[in-house]
Amino acid sequence: MAGKPAVNAALNAAVKAAQKIGWIGMGRMGYGMASRLLENGCDVTVWNRTRSKAEPLAAQAAKIADAVVDLASCDIVFTMVSTTADLKQVLFEKNGLLSGKKFPKVVIDCSSISDDGSAEVRAKCDELGVGYLCAPVSGNGKVAKAGLLWVVASGPKTLFDLAEPYLKLFGRGVTYVGEGELARVWKIAHNTMFGVIIQSLCEITILAEKAGIPRHVFLESINNSVLGSMYTRYKTPALVNLDFAVTFTPKLLLKDMDLGLGAARKYGVQMPAAAITRECVQNTVGRGYEDVDFSVLLLELAKAAGMELKSENVKVSDGLVPR
Repeated sequence: MAGKPAVNAALNAAVKAAQKIGWIGMGRMGYGMASRLLENGCDVTVWNRTRSKAEPLAAQAAKIADAVVDLASCDIVFTMVSTTADLKQVLFEKNGLLSGKKFPKVVIDCSSISDDGSAEVRAKCDELGVGYLCAPVSGNGKVAKAGLLWVVASGPKTLFDLAEPYLKLFGRGVTYVGEGELARVWKIAHNTMFGVIIQSLCEITILAEKAGIPRHVFLESINNSVLGSMYTRYKTPALVNLDFAVTFTPKLLLKDMDLGLGAARKYGVQMPAAAITRECVQNTVGRGYEDVDFSVLLLELAKAAGMELKSENVKVSDGLVPR
């Protein structure tokens, strides 16, 4: 709470500069992040392929665009989509944001895409005279809703200075890591670790349960140990009660593990733990787990150990105290 007055002062300065915000992508992350801007009084127009996913934000005073190109009159446009191909489509293809004669000052992409793909987008934006900032985040939809995301940005420092007041509204803070696509490398490294940790957490949870420790008891103790983190805490309810409602699918995690291993090859870095985790995630995808959370990895590890898990039906905290 100590830093909130400074954030509000910076935001007020930005609002006085009449920055109109556009938002593309109303998935689990995009919806929560756009909602945070609206909660803080920003002028936001949103667009999503499936309009019905964006319409609830009208209750928070969001304007709903009929076409993505309609956002071209905004000053700053955020994008949060699934892949590089999706980003290129909403920006450059027919009726895309940058397909007309009018452009926003800057596009800020918060998606998880490769650094090479991001560089291609940057080059095209440069040709059109449009600023481009990478600003991926750490967290999921629930973390976004609680206002606890962390943002990492890269690109021209002048653009970062313009965007920073808005980026701070997404959560606990923002880190500027430098020019170009460095924030993409950060996000790739982050999500690779994301996969390795959930794999390890599921493995040791199965080990403890097979030895006789209830899952909720084991995970609570891990959360209170030196190994505990926001991540282990907010995954605990899913692992204890086998509630695999989607926050991030196995298929999306597999995409990110592939990005991580691709970066490892590019930079000549050995990542054996990530390589093994990638194969475990591939197995889960191959087993047909689609519209479920990636923590369903727990079930496959249990089967491999000759166990059939049941929900413990214990109320446990996810640790996400709204900010």
